Amino acid sequence: MTATQTQSSNLDSCIQACLDCLKDCENCATACLNSDMVQMMSECIKLCRDCSDTCALSARLMVRQSGIHAQMCAVCAEACDRCAAECSKHDSDHCQRCAESCRRCAESCRQMAAA
Repeated sequence: MTATQTQSSNLDSCIQACLDCLKDCENCATACLNSDMVQMMSECIKLCRDCSDTCALSARLMVRQSGIHAQMCAVCAEACDRCAAECSKHDSDHCQRCAESCRRCAESCRQMAAA
């Protein structure tokens, strides 16, 4: 595999990780909003929404090969780390799924930001 192919593969993997994380964050936020404990879950909801938005923007910037996608990926990794830390505090399946997705996305985005 050439360096260009490797870079393209890493880019595709990171875009997919962002899209997966976006989906899991939106699902988590919606589930939290629909729960009886919505007040208790307010920080989780806020962080899921922040993470979802940064994932969406990061994916769009990578798709268009923007010159600032690496910087946005660094921001996305931070948002994912914060969301994963909060979601991992909760026992619900949607929070645990979101936390894992955020960890995968954060790692992928850190690699993209460093490239």
